[in-house]
Amino acid sequence: MKEQSVKSLKKKLWVIFSLYIRTRDCFATTGTSAFAFCITCPKRYHLKALQAGHFIPGRHNANLFSEKGTHAQCYNCNINLRGNTLEYRRKIIELYGKGADIELENKAKEIKQFTIPELNQMIEYYKNKLKELT
Repeated sequence: MKEQSVKSLKKKLWVIFSLYIRTRDCFATTGTSAFAFCITCPKRYHLKALQAGHFIPGRHNANLFSEKGTHAQCYNCNINLRGNTLEYRRKIIELYGKGADIELENKAKEIKQFTIPELNQMIEYYKNKLKELT
């Protein structure tokens, strides 16, 4: 059996986490498993056309798998508009309350090193959360 690395497990976890986030937001915004509204623009997209976009730009480990800091986002907002951060900030505050944006920014400053057992546990956790949704 091939030995697992932190890097390969993070990739595997990202695939599951991203699908969970997009599916969660489909149900939250349209009540279906197939479509969601982008968190930062008023457009509806199919699950497969959405990305799991981060409020904090970049892929900081401390916020990489943050449910509060990651939402379904269209390609245009996530990539072309580099996260559409002003609108994203407004939505974070609207969803989680005043100060939630600052909380996520502070968390991004933390240094997080994932372990193999931790990543394996997170993979199972998000697989189960995804099953609960569908």
